[in-house]
Amino acid sequence: MALKPSLSLRLGQQLRMTPQLQQAIRLLQLSSGELELEIQEALDSNFMLESTESEEDSTGPLADESEQSSANEADATLSKDNLEEYNDKDTSDDGSSEDLPEDFPIDTTWDDYYSENSGASTRSLTNEDENYLETLNSTTETIQSHMLEQINLLNLTEQDRFIAISLIDATNDDGMLSTNLEELVEIFPQDWNIEIEEIEAVLHLIQQLDPIGMGSRDLKEYLFLQLCDLPTETPCLKVAKSLVENYLPLLGSRDYNRLTKKLRASDDDLKTAIALIKTLNPRPASKLNLGKVEYVEPDVLVVKKNSIWRVELNSKATPRIQVNSKYAALITKEKTSKDVSQMKSQLQEARWFIKSLQQRNDTLLKVAKKIVERQTDFLEHGPSAMKPLVLNDISKEVDLHESTVSRVTTQKYMLTPKGVFELKYFFSSHVTNNLGGDVSSTAIKEVIKQLVADENPQKPLSDSKLCSLLAQKNITVARRTIAKYRDILQIPPSNERKQLI
Repeated sequence: MALKPSLSLRLGQQLRMTPQLQQAIRLLQLSSGELELEIQEALDSNFMLESTESEEDSTGPLADESEQSSANEADATLSKDNLEEYNDKDTSDDGSSEDLPEDFPIDTTWDDYYSENSGASTRSLTNEDENYLETLNSTTETIQSHMLEQINLLNLTEQDRFIAISLIDATNDDGMLSTNLEELVEIFPQDWNIEIEEIEAVLHLIQQLDPIGMGSRDLKEYLFLQLCDLPTETPCLKVAKSLVENYLPLLGSRDYNRLTKKLRASDDDLKTAIALIKTLNPRPASKLNLGKVEYVEPDVLVVKKNSIWRVELNSKATPRIQVNSKYAALITKEKTSKDVSQMKSQLQEARWFIKSLQQRNDTLLKVAKKIVERQTDFLEHGPSAMKPLVLNDISKEVDLHESTVSRVTTQKYMLTPKGVFELKYFFSSHVTNNLGGDVSSTAIKEVIKQLVADENPQKPLSDSKLCSLLAQKNITVARRTIAKYRDILQIPPSNERKQLI
């Protein structure tokens, strides 16, 4: 049978996302820092938008009912019904754009869409709240600048200064020398005839500057330099030096029996020497406050007032913007149809953007409140009281799709009396205990951490023993699960935790 072209009708359903819905979803998954950049970009590209510094600057008349109805029709909602797993669907833009009415309210503000009656209340961080944040992002000195300041105070020849700068440039972020001296010889002018001994002499000079040991070639050299800087009357200093210089691998493997024989030292002297070595610093640059320190700005604040846990948005993480009333008023005055069309388009985009911001904050606050309702015990008693919680639990309670809850809890942070936590932190799988109840994996990790912290360092708890101790607390966990949780907590196995003292 020959093939030939033909026409046919087919019925089907597919999710077609409007530009407004796409914008609302994109804003929802942004962190507070990314949202700030997005808002600034919107302010730069849309002349109808302007920022407002205070609530008093943003009090304008609410749109009338017909205007509000029109805005609601164009609104992109994030309900469970219209937001399924759209990633597998057709999300192309249908290009539709409804015409705006000629009679505009000319002072549209954030509060038009985000009134005091809205569920998403905000609060500024108080001085007490900001105790977790000593300073804002700040830039401090580098290793190179710190060392050069000291090099400039020394009376060095041009040649030695060049060697010193070369050694400093070859120092990595940990303060350790990242190249060997033979490679450095090749970068110096040949007519200088610099030898390895000269470079070692300058390196030794640098290692005596602040902090001690900067430019060390390995851990053994750095530890030994620190020991040499200690007073000679320090107990067991000689044993500690011999231990670092000759038997560091044995110390790493905790082979204490061989160490006592090699060092010809008593158990007490060995314990004292090991304790002394533990006081040393493993990285020369760790004493310096280097680079740019990034701080997290919490999106949600949780405080207890009158025995009730209250959840509010952080006003610093929810910038306020409004429509520029002067430009909006020009729409009714401008006669050129091209200009009016452009201004209408910009005003429509501005309103969509403000509405999307409102939806983002409403959704964030709604989800945060449900999390706090579920995790009140955590706020009262800490991680050991964390309840099992999965995304689907919150999704059902707030009538949002699970993917929406996932987006709104990613890179969003909550400030609580227990500290600052990402919203994702409050979700964890569960293990059924011997009494038929559920215990969250976060609570189990906290119990494991506490058991290890309280263990006898000379007889550390094995994974099998941890299983038994958890069973005594009516928590049944497999040994491989213990090993997984221990790895997540960065707790080494029992043989590596064993200590003489």
